[in-house]
Amino acid sequence: MPSFPRILLGLFCLLVAVLLLAPTLVVIPMSFNGNKSLAFPPVGFSWQWYGNFFSNPDWTTSFTNSLIVALIVAVVATVVGTLAAFGVTRAAARTGGLLRALLITPMVVPGVVLAIGIYAVYLDTHLVGTVTGFVLAHTMLAIPFVLIAVQASLEVFDRRLETAASSLGAGRLTVFRTVTLPLILPGILSGALFAFITSFDEIIVALFITSPYLKTLPVQIYSSITRDADPTVAAVGTLLFLATSLIIIAGLLFGMRRGRT
Repeated sequence: MPSFPRILLGLFCLLVAVLLLAPTLVVIPMSFNGNKSLAFPPVGFSWQWYGNFFSNPDWTTSFTNSLIVALIVAVVATVVGTLAAFGVTRAAARTGGLLRALLITPMVVPGVVLAIGIYAVYLDTHLVGTVTGFVLAHTMLAIPFVLIAVQASLEVFDRRLETAASSLGAGRLTVFRTVTLPLILPGILSGALFAFITSFDEIIVALFITSPYLKTLPVQIYSSITRDADPTVAAVGTLLFLATSLIIIAGLLFGMRRGRT
């Protein structure tokens, strides 16, 4: 029978979960509002805001832009961040600590400061409002997340397995492909997911380097909120919430299946 402190702790965790989810759950009914306003509780019921998202070129184009940029960033940041994690982990303790502190700087520096610096550089290099500019900026922001995720996997990785494979005649590439990579793959996939989300959801830097010809979805959401604030924003939020939930559930199922095997 569970003790009273355990029950109290469970109730506290449930309360925290409700507080974290409440703002997101409120968005869902708002997306079905019959009136052209963001209001809770909603008045009436309508699917028109979902239709507006899929039929309005401003929304579909910005979503496509965000998806393309985020996919490229996920690939580039995962490769660079994984290589950096190997370098940090296998360097001397003092050198590795210094390198790690430098590489995670984009996580601790205020976003506005980074955005101003990036904007100033992009003005001279004509990268404002370009896919290349977005990819470079978001990759810089995403690399620390990949570094932390992959480094966590490498910290618990037993390097004696690599030594054993090498002693049996396997080359370095074969050792990496057959021994190291499968064991650190969960960390790499976690880093790739964080990199994708970081890019797809980024708004501060995007506001500085956007242009009328290239907008990402967060910038479009911000523009819509400040301009007309119709429930299309809530519909977009609901779709993103459902997509994120499906990805998380799929990741949990994959982790459970991998743990059983």
